[in-house]
Parts: sequence; C-alpha cells; structure tokens
Amino acid sequence: MDFSGKVVLIAGGASGIGAATTRAFADAGAKVAFTYMTSAEEAAGIEKEYTSQGKQVLGLKADMTKPDEVTEVVRHTEQHFGPIDVLFANTGGLLKRSRCVDSTLELWQEAISLNLLSTFLVVQSVLRSMEPRKSGSIVLMSSLAGFDGGGHGASHYAATKGAVATLVRSLAKEVGPLGIRVNGVAPGLIGTRFHDTFSTTQGRADTVARTPLRREGTPQDVAGSVLYLASDQAAFVTGEIIQINGGTGF
Repeated sequence: MDFSGKVVLIAGGASGIGAATTRAFADAGAKVAFTYMTSAEEAAGIEKEYTSQGKQVLGLKADMTKPDEVTEVVRHTEQHFGPIDVLFANTGGLLKRSRCVDSTLELWQEAISLNLLSTFLVVQSVLRSMEPRKSGSIVLMSSLAGFDGGGHGASHYAATKGAVATLVRSLAKEVGPLGIRVNGVAPGLIGTRFHDTFSTTQGRADTVARTPLRREGTPQDVAGSVLYLASDQAAFVTGEIIQINGGTGF
C-alpha cells in the first residue's frame, strides 16, 4: 500500500500497536505525526530513525484527554505537513483491574476520559478539517473486550471500548455522505506492554491454547489492518470493525 503524499495523524503512536502503525505508515511513504504522553524515549527514537532516512515523521507530546492539547496537535500537524488525510485514534488503555462492585467513580470517569473522550476529541478536531474537503479516512481503536466483556476486573475498560465500537458505526453514517470513511480495529491478545502489565503468564497461555492460530498477535498484525482500512483498497468499506484475535472471538 502506497501512502506517498498522504498526511497521517496517529494519536498514541510511540509504543506497542501505535509504534508499529507509525512505522508502517512511514514505510509506506506517508508524512506521519504521532502523539505520545509518557514514551518520550521511544518517540524520540522513532522520529530520529525515520528523519535520518529522509522521511517526514514528527512526534508530539500531548495529553489527548485535554481539548486544548488535542486542538494544538491537529493544528501543529496541519501546519507542518498539510491537511490530515488519515486519523488513527489509538489513545487508551486499562488503568487497573477492579471488579465492578469495588470500582470507584473516579476509576470509571478516568477510563471514560482515556478511552472514549480522547477518541471523541481527536475525531471532532480532525473532522473540522476533513468535512470541508469531503475526504478522509478515520480508524478507531476498540478491543475484543468491547465485544466479549473482557477479562476479570475489566468492566470499565470493556464498556468504554464497546462505546468506541458503537461510535465507529455512528460516525460512519454521519460523515459517509461527505466522503469520509470511519472504521475500527478490535485486537485480542497482542504481545505488548499492555498484557505484560495486566495479564498473567498463565492467563496468556490459556488464551493462546483456545486461539485457533495458537499464538499471540503482534503489533504488526494490527498495523496491517489499520493500513488496509485507511487505504484506497478499502474505498467501499465503512462502519466496519476488524477483530484481530487469531480466531478467539468465535
């Protein structure tokens, strides 16, 4: 897939799936801006690696739950590279495991802010640029948890990722007549720091054992689907969510 001349913004693009996707778009010729919050070293490494190859890659530190910072990211990206053609809204995560009965209001509010509000804010800001041009492709990050309810103590995470999946379909109907496509990806067990932090070794092994492909996914497995959905090869695809889980979801 060739993204030469395209401007791509990746919200949350310095580690894990986000980093793999940043690299994949850059390798495909895109001008890529990506945000990070805590992964400063990883962000600097990606930017240095690709700029040394003559590619246009820009890391931007930002808290994507804050409207002013999101607006500034979009403004800076367009000032630096031009109008945004592709958005991958990848900000999010599991804060901690907590049974619903034990969860605090603050935990739920933070989960909503991190996984859902951040997605809304960056989509809204980018759409203000895409709608007048009547073109663009948006990919949102959901999760298998948004469909199967997630694992123990992850109800807050699953609920917000399920909301992102619903947002994909709502937005696809809303902006499709303007020529803008909206799709999503919903990864299962992907070998990243997320599962290093929140999943047990035995739990991961049990998941692999019931996965038809008998392995964990890789960040590159997800990046490939994001590029496909953002590309012209998916020109008649909108409102879809690709589950990337090796068959675990059926």
